[in-house]
Amino acid sequence: MRLRHPCVGSSRGRYSGVNGRLVDLRQVEPDSAVASDIVLAYMFDIVSRWHGRPAAPFEVECALVEEPIDDLRPPHGCLVVAFEEDAPVGVGGLRFVDNGIAEMTKVFTVPGRRGGGIGAAVLHHLETVAREHGCSTVRLDTRSDLTEACRLYERSGFVRVEPFNDCRYSDRWYERELCTR
Repeated sequence: MRLRHPCVGSSRGRYSGVNGRLVDLRQVEPDSAVASDIVLAYMFDIVSRWHGRPAAPFEVECALVEEPIDDLRPPHGCLVVAFEEDAPVGVGGLRFVDNGIAEMTKVFTVPGRRGGGIGAAVLHHLETVAREHGCSTVRLDTRSDLTEACRLYERSGFVRVEPFNDCRYSDRWYERELCTR
């Protein structure tokens, strides 16, 4: 089977959110300004929630070092940013690993836009990219205190599985088999 280049044909996507607003998904380079800004917002959110208080800048910087995004680029993965009216409102990444498996990472919607279908649009788009890359399984790790994310994954057909990595911040692992067309 010949694999297509990741993100070929899927570098962009348009979805209608539950509020009727158009969500535009664009593949971006991990070192672009928009990627840096939205990933920084993601890190600030999850580090603050981990500590139960607003994160200090050095804590966010440490998290960025522990969880880099440099590899979220072809041919090893991709990074997409969700926009509403050219404002970045969400992000998600994929890493292509062995045996037809893709790992999702950094799936995030800015707090003021949660509940509007942005996360679901990002998830759906990343699944499409994984499928086009020849992956049959998508998996991810997360934390139980990220309740919105856990609800999204479970509503989207992800099931809890045994740990597949030793990430010290994760306490939940999910997986979903992709339908191949």
